[in-house]
Amino acid sequence: AIYERLFCWIVERINGIIEVKNYDARIHGKNTVIGVLDIYGFEVFDNNSFEQFCINYCNEKLQQLFIELILRQEQDEYQREGIEWQQIEYFNNQIIVDLVEQPHKGIIAVLDEACLTVGRITDTMFLDSMNNKLGKHPHYNSRKLCPTDKSMEFDQDFRILHYAGSVTYCVEGFMDKNKDMLFQDFKRLMYNSANPVLKAMWPEGKLSITEVTKRPQTAATLFKNSIIALVENLACKDPYYVRCIKPNEQKSAVLFDYERCRHQVEYLGLMENVRVRRAGFAYRQPYDRFLLRYKMTCEYTWPNHLMETDSEATRAIIDSHEFQNDVAYGKTKVFIRTPQTLFTLEHERAQLIPVIVLFLQKVWRGALARKHYRETRAVYIIMSHYKRYKVKAYLMEVVRRFQSVRNMSDYGKSVEWPFPPVVLSQFQKETIGLFKRWRARQIIKNIPPSDMPQIKLKMAAMDALKGQRKDWGYQHTWEGNYLSTIKDNPQMKPQFEKVAKGLKGKAKYNFVLFSCHIRKFNKYYKSEDRAILITDKHIYKLNPKKQYKMMKSIPLDYVKGLSVTTGKDQLVVFHTVNCDDLVVCLQKMNPVNENRIGELVGVLVEFFKQTKRNLQVNVSDCIQLSMGGMKQSVTVETRSEQPQPNFLKNHSGFTLYWPGN
Repeated sequence: AIYERLFCWIVERINGIIEVKNYDARIHGKNTVIGVLDIYGFEVFDNNSFEQFCINYCNEKLQQLFIELILRQEQDEYQREGIEWQQIEYFNNQIIVDLVEQPHKGIIAVLDEACLTVGRITDTMFLDSMNNKLGKHPHYNSRKLCPTDKSMEFDQDFRILHYAGSVTYCVEGFMDKNKDMLFQDFKRLMYNSANPVLKAMWPEGKLSITEVTKRPQTAATLFKNSIIALVENLACKDPYYVRCIKPNEQKSAVLFDYERCRHQVEYLGLMENVRVRRAGFAYRQPYDRFLLRYKMTCEYTWPNHLMETDSEATRAIIDSHEFQNDVAYGKTKVFIRTPQTLFTLEHERAQLIPVIVLFLQKVWRGALARKHYRETRAVYIIMSHYKRYKVKAYLMEVVRRFQSVRNMSDYGKSVEWPFPPVVLSQFQKETIGLFKRWRARQIIKNIPPSDMPQIKLKMAAMDALKGQRKDWGYQHTWEGNYLSTIKDNPQMKPQFEKVAKGLKGKAKYNFVLFSCHIRKFNKYYKSEDRAILITDKHIYKLNPKKQYKMMKSIPLDYVKGLSVTTGKDQLVVFHTVNCDDLVVCLQKMNPVNENRIGELVGVLVEFFKQTKRNLQVNVSDCIQLSMGGMKQSVTVETRSEQPQPNFLKNHSGFTLYWPGN
């Protein structure tokens, strides 16, 4: 009993887990079930008892279902479709099923009555009761009813003629096995167990002794009810039968026991099924489904037929293959008698399928290609129109922003250019260049001709510095020769002009490029106040304390480059080809904060350009140079307490200390 309950508990748990929770046909679709029923066939042993009786009864019920669903439906279908049919007689085992389960008269009813009778009832008395009630039944027999049959024992055996053959049962133990009853007190004991699994296996134990008045059902009745429920469940499904034949008892793959197999075929009832199948048709199919599967084998039905009904189209397929003598036509189905006809159709269909598949692939690929082409073409059309829109919108925006720049004071310098489409990026760069040239022309038109040389110098300085130095003195007027002006040199202007005139007569220079007071630093790490005079021939270093006496001259051809810083200081390094660079700091300007670095750079760059030479301009806060053949560096440091520019030596070279914040 515990084993049975445990088995049922496991089955219920599995079904509960795989069950669709919150089932809704609209969401989950049709509720379909696939089940496998594995059951023993007929059991015929030398000694057959209560267990064999129950198993063989189960097989009788399943055989009854088999007869109902297979054999009877087979013949009923032929009659329903109007097919000429020779009726096949087969055995209907309903009489045997009634012998076992009929209420009040069947074997199970007699057995339950004997078990429930008060007093001592034996198996022999049970057998006598069956002989009295079932003695006239054609499928029941015993030694008492047939004394000449010595294969049965008196008061012990009875025989049932099943559909598959006769089986002799021994009644010894029938009563005891049928009385295997579980009383309520035992169920309550199991229900009160501390083990939750054991408790769940006996839910009937929850009822108290006053709530239970009926006696529990017998084993045979429980089995009968279970079989009836099983058959009802199978009857509402579409069963498919798999008959298994065991070829030998040795589990060998090479042995075939003929008598053993014949016995199984007989007791499985396969002979009737084979007879019905032989007399009938091996294949049947509705016209529409037959046409759908085989219409490609006939030119009159592929791809679609023009006949009035599917039945006529099916006839056309059969006639084209000359299978008229092997086919019958029903009201809704076509019936084919031999498998060879079906094999021929399947073979021809299998040969045509690759051709059809290739044709469908070709058509589908063409459809996909055309769809892809249309989509791609649409994408490019949209892209083209969008690009035109973006270009048009950009040009209109440019026109809107710059249409009144002629009337602006800065000629559109403050106007921000719109962000261009990618296709117009290069166009915008060129347009900005043209706009700058136009704007420069508009500005230049208003500049007097006398200021043009100075404009060229400032442009040269701006190109050379490349925006790396913000403060380079482009705001003020550039005078070049500052030492010959009253503003910068009010006291010693005559002396400077005298020295400059003398140097001109001696060096034969043509004009002065630049002059200014400086603070110089030499290779001996000495810092002194000097003046610098740059002509078209030389760079002169003069001593203002000695009436501008010439201290040193450097041919302008020796100069290969200039270095300045990014700050507001006035440091300039002249790089020479003989690796003896000149380091100076412009000073004593008037006004004091006037920046002349840009002017010096612009004058020299423009002059070198006119003489078709290259002057390299370097902008860096740490300038590398050579003095007396030694590599050094110069940096700038701003000090608020510094009264005037001055050079001091450090560990890597020297530093210019520049006054300021």
